Amino acid sequence: MSILVAGLTACSEKNPLLENYQTWRDTPPFAEVKTCHLVPAYEEAIRRHDQEIQAIVAQTEAPDFANTIEALELSGKLISRIDAVFGTLTNNEMDDELMAAEEKITLMLSEHFNAITLNEGLFDRVRQVYEKRHDLGLNAEQLRLTEETYEDFLERGSTLQGADREKYRSLSTRLDNLTMTFGQNSLKATHAFSRVFTDKEELSGLPDDEMAIAAEKARKQGKEGWLFDLTAPSYGAIMKYADRRDVREQFYMAYNQRAVGGEFDNLQVIKDIVNTRMEIGQLMGYPDYASYALRRKMAGKVENVYQMLDQLRAAYRPVAVKEHQAIQEFINQTEPKPFKLEPWDWSYYSNKLKTKLFDLNDEMLKPYFELEHVKKGVFGLATRLYGITFVKNPDIQVWNKDVDAYEVFDENGDFMAVIYTDFFPRESKRSGAWMNDIKAQSNVNGQREYPFVTLSMNFTLPTADKPSLLTFDEVTTFLHEFGHGLHGMLSNVTYASLAGTNVDRDFVEMPSQIMENWAYEKEFLDSVAIHYQTGEPIPMELIGKVRDAGNFNVGRDCCRQLSFGYLDMAYHTIHEPLQGDVAAFEREAWKSVDLLPMPVSCCMSPTFTHLFSGGYAAGYYCYKWSEILAFDAYDHYTEHAVFDRERAASFRENILSKGNTKPAAELYEAYRGQPATIDAMLRHNGIK
Repeated sequence: MSILVAGLTACSEKNPLLENYQTWRDTPPFAEVKTCHLVPAYEEAIRRHDQEIQAIVAQTEAPDFANTIEALELSGKLISRIDAVFGTLTNNEMDDELMAAEEKITLMLSEHFNAITLNEGLFDRVRQVYEKRHDLGLNAEQLRLTEETYEDFLERGSTLQGADREKYRSLSTRLDNLTMTFGQNSLKATHAFSRVFTDKEELSGLPDDEMAIAAEKARKQGKEGWLFDLTAPSYGAIMKYADRRDVREQFYMAYNQRAVGGEFDNLQVIKDIVNTRMEIGQLMGYPDYASYALRRKMAGKVENVYQMLDQLRAAYRPVAVKEHQAIQEFINQTEPKPFKLEPWDWSYYSNKLKTKLFDLNDEMLKPYFELEHVKKGVFGLATRLYGITFVKNPDIQVWNKDVDAYEVFDENGDFMAVIYTDFFPRESKRSGAWMNDIKAQSNVNGQREYPFVTLSMNFTLPTADKPSLLTFDEVTTFLHEFGHGLHGMLSNVTYASLAGTNVDRDFVEMPSQIMENWAYEKEFLDSVAIHYQTGEPIPMELIGKVRDAGNFNVGRDCCRQLSFGYLDMAYHTIHEPLQGDVAAFEREAWKSVDLLPMPVSCCMSPTFTHLFSGGYAAGYYCYKWSEILAFDAYDHYTEHAVFDRERAASFRENILSKGNTKPAAELYEAYRGQPATIDAMLRHNGIK
């Protein structure tokens, strides 16, 4: 019998997650699934997976690749199928009932997968295959899967004995629950603040489009006026455009005090998370969690991460200092009563200075970036580079009316993937932008499974009289997430666990970051930037300004990313439990690159979901690590032409199609012909 948590109601009808899908190309039946289906579905899936694991362990035949490694790889398919729905809903359609289900499911899955990796009989079989792997006649991918499977078991405590095994089980279950709690608190805290303005003068400086969106948000809540909150792009509009400094300060403080005390406090949760991670790392024989987590990444060890962070700090901090001085001088020159630059002033005055220096701002560009046309342009970029095409299919079930689903076809017209796009913010959706590989590609014994990927953003909403018009940053965000999508869709491997984006965390951002570079190319802008009213292409003059302004505040932007990297490493290189003030710890960790400190009452960590609920623990540095790779790779990619099909084919063959079938450094060098250097990034950013 299904055991449901309080607040969840049982479904009387059949559970669609446990039935054969009657859907287009076996896509998830999002429209049929209710929250009450999830817990019972997982209970049944776990029961079946347990039986599959028991069958592997109980075999009398000697362990080999097929009966152990491959059998383990192919087990648990029902769990994966349910995960595709559950993960999509918790990211995009969260509500109280789903949160209650998440609490139950998180505990179930943590206990279940701990039982697998701590199963001594199963690990013994995996170990035996691993030890004789070079004598089994395995192909390269089979060898890679064997090694990665063995390393997975080592990473998850399989070699621990006695009380240490039980301690690992307890710690990992605790960590799963803590990270879930952190994510829920962050979402709730973000939506806990909003303000309805009834005096239009208080919103002086806000563009008409932003006002129209805010008026519609107020109307939906039955209120008169203009509603602004802490979600994107609402918060960003206040910070960039509001003339009233007190309004900017109010929103800044609300944003940076989310989950700091109060009902959704994450301060103690942070300490519990980093201390639990420290215990896990030390239990596994490492001095700290970062040393444990980096063992299987490109960086390899803590010293290499700090070497990169310090190298970038030395190159970019002097530039950032000059940029801050320029903003302060601009304030001194333009304000009747000059004042000291504060964090809530940065976006507003840097936007004004950018307009002055380059005669360029988002309001000039937005009419050329109508979402539907940008979508066609981004999809068209993939067609020009890789020959793939996209066809919208309304018969594919989606989780929200704003979501579109597309079938993807290769050059020969053969089906190869499904991609879902979910562009707009809503209260049930987490902030930011992300790609999810909800079903990985595989091809075992000729049974090809096609990838399904999702792209979720929080872009500018349409208004009553205008379509969604994107900022330039939103265009580059689209390209970034689409790069992740290509990594998933163009995968061509045998085993799902090695497919697509299942690569080192410090390599996974490279295929996404390389895509951002096309946003500055005339050949791309000509195809994507079309005025939504006149149909005229973006003028050459504006393209020139986009390129000229491309490195505006590049030092500050880099230092901001470095600050997050230093903070991440500080949290995850502790050797003793963190017990003090989280905000003070944060300020100390990033002080070498923080040129505009927050007020002492503010703290960014309590909503730093990348670290505490998003899988980037001891890994946030990867954005800059991957960016170095991406600039170096882009120079090679476009050495002869912006749309070089030969180099595109090489990138697809050596990077996008290979997943994790080889170490990331080998994949990169197979494409590039040499290791990456920082030189290309410094040149692109105007540093060198």
